[in-house]
Amino acid sequence: MTATTVLTARALLLDMDGTLVNSDAVVERCWRRWADRHGLDGDEVMKVVHGRQGFASMAVLLPNRPMEQNHADNARMLAEETADMDGVVAVPGAAEFLASLTGLPHALVTSADVALSTARMAAAGLELPDVRVTAESVGASKPDPEGFLKGAAELGIAPEDCVVFEDSGAGISAGRAAGMRVVGVGPRAAFHRPDVLVEDLTRVRVERTDDASLRLHIG
Repeated sequence: MTATTVLTARALLLDMDGTLVNSDAVVERCWRRWADRHGLDGDEVMKVVHGRQGFASMAVLLPNRPMEQNHADNARMLAEETADMDGVVAVPGAAEFLASLTGLPHALVTSADVALSTARMAAAGLELPDVRVTAESVGASKPDPEGFLKGAAELGIAPEDCVVFEDSGAGISAGRAAGMRVVGVGPRAAFHRPDVLVEDLTRVRVERTDDASLRLHIG
């Protein structure tokens, strides 16, 4: 029997790619093409790109390239990804999980921009949370905690009262740097020591409490 972990929070901050939406197929296609264009090993590139904004990944992979070139290249990458929804599906349990959060404080905190996040959530058949922190909302990419701190501020909840749901090393590091507990979702998360790890969102149940808190049953 799998043990169940119970966490209490006042708000949840949700990553998108790998956490709510499985977009691995298109991410692999786009970034491996990019790797080929720049003479880089595709497997090594894929170890870097999950969770970060594209320009930040490019800065890691091409450290001597001017940042303005990374931003221009990232704009092209975002357009390419937004035009490709083949294979984009919901993570198991995501629709039910989001439905259980109706009326409860939660926000999407994603490295995707508005266009890409809107397209991927729609392709996966998922409702967008009312509060969204996207690439346009922040000055620094994950693993910087800015996005999660901004999400907490927009919800009016202290960081220590928030729980982050993330799949990537960059995202888990960002949540931890924001002073939040982190639930890791999926196999990528297992390598980065989240506070709790689940295979997918079918393993999470949300309970409303009498004092306006959330009780998460995980496992």
